[in-house]
Parts: sequence; C-alpha cells; structure tokens
Amino acid sequence: MNTHLQTALNLASRGVPVLPLRVGKVPFGNCPVCRGNACGSRPNMKTPGPCTCARPCHAWAAATTDPATLTGPGWASAWRQAGAVAYHPGGVGLTVVDLDDADAIAWARRELPVTRIVPTTRGEHWIYQGTMPSANAVRPGVDIKSTMSYARWLAPGTGTMAPLPETVRALITKAPAPVRPVTPLVPAGGGECRHRTPVFLERGLAMAEQRITSATTAVHATVYRTFLAVLSTHGRCGCLTDAHAARLFTAAQAKGESARHCADAWSNARTALGM
Repeated sequence: MNTHLQTALNLASRGVPVLPLRVGKVPFGNCPVCRGNACGSRPNMKTPGPCTCARPCHAWAAATTDPATLTGPGWASAWRQAGAVAYHPGGVGLTVVDLDDADAIAWARRELPVTRIVPTTRGEHWIYQGTMPSANAVRPGVDIKSTMSYARWLAPGTGTMAPLPETVRALITKAPAPVRPVTPLVPAGGGECRHRTPVFLERGLAMAEQRITSATTAVHATVYRTFLAVLSTHGRCGCLTDAHAARLFTAAQAKGESARHCADAWSNARTALGM
C-alpha cells in the first residue's frame, strides 16, 4: 500500500481528518465538477466540509476520517501523486502554531507555554488543545493553523499537549482598520432624524453584530451583506459614526476576517449605495 495512504489511514483510525498533498505541500486542485467553484463552494473555501464529489476537493474541506473515502477510486490518483499527508487541526480540536525560523522559535520559547512540539523542515510546529480561527503572518515567521486550514503531518512530536493559551488567541486580535468616515447625505438639521433617540441605532448595530457572530459559513459574504444593510438604514443621516463602524469591524475580525477584507467590504457597500 502507498506509504502516504497508510499514514493517512492510521491517522484517520484515531479520529484525525486527513487529506493528500501534492509535491510542494499544496492541496490537489478541484475536480472538473468543482473547478471554478461551479459546485457552489465559495472561493475562500469557508465551507464546513467537502462537496459531494468523490475526489479530494476544496483543500482543508476535503479532510476526512472515512477509510472508504480515503481508499476510494476518486482518491487513488491523488495518493499515487502525493508528496505528503496533511490534516485539519480544527477538525480534531487542535491549533498548530507554525514557527518558520529560529527567531520565531525563540519568540515561542519566551512567550508561550511548553506543549507538544514537532520539528519541521525550517522550524517547529507547537500544537495546543483547542481551536481558533486560522491566520497567516500573525507575527514574523508565525502562522496559525486551526479551523478551516490544514497542516502537514510530519510526526507525532514530543511533549505533553497544553491547552491553547490566550497569548496565541490574541495574535489574531487586531485593532480595527481605519474606517472611512460616513458622510451624511442630507443637510445637517434638515429634519428630525429617527436615530436621534439612540435606541433604534443601538438595536440595529446589536442585530448586525449578532448576524456576523452567528455566521458559520460564507462569513465574508455575510459581513458584506451586513455592512450593506447597516449603511442603507443608518448611513445617510450622519448618526452612524466611526465608533459604530469599528464595532462591526471588530465582530468581523473575530470571525477570521482580515482588516483589509473589512475595509474592502465597507468600501464596496458604500459604493453600492452611492455613498
């Protein structure tokens, strides 16, 4: 049996969702049915699992523990060409702190609790119990691989796995990106505004934050639609301030959206409304 497939089956038997990687540590491309996301998967792969085809599509979302899938005919060609095995850390309740160089390792040894460590080609994987949104380049030489991401399987590692520390979670908590001021589209004092009693605006913002926080799929699209709804209702009278918009940016970033995505979604929503 193919060595990579045997490794994958051993991991799957222990409940670890796995997938093959091509030479170069990248996933296999989508099958013809799913190419160009024709199957309906979003381009950013923020889907909860694989599509219904029988091939390893959509990167991390293809990870599975099902031996019938792993050994099925749709995966056979991938295993023959595979250069490595990957797993979905978030799918088994883990977070991998990927340290790419000596400086990143030195930082981890100073700042993070000792945990299970796996040597990599250039650095180390520090593995913790617990999940969080994945993010790249959270600091020089450091990536976070957990939910909606994959990590290369190299070895079981050494050491006792520690709970995911707040220090790691805080790496993806960034200050909200600067918000483009919302310019009123009606003259100041040009009529009584229903938002001047703060209850209406506060209720709308709270509902918008909840909509973003509750999103489990299509987060980027949900953020854009929410920004659009808030701006269409509250953005034309001058009552919506930068502080209000920053609340929405913070909620979106807590779901894994980057500051740039937030700024782009906000700008695109304003443009769509002619603001």
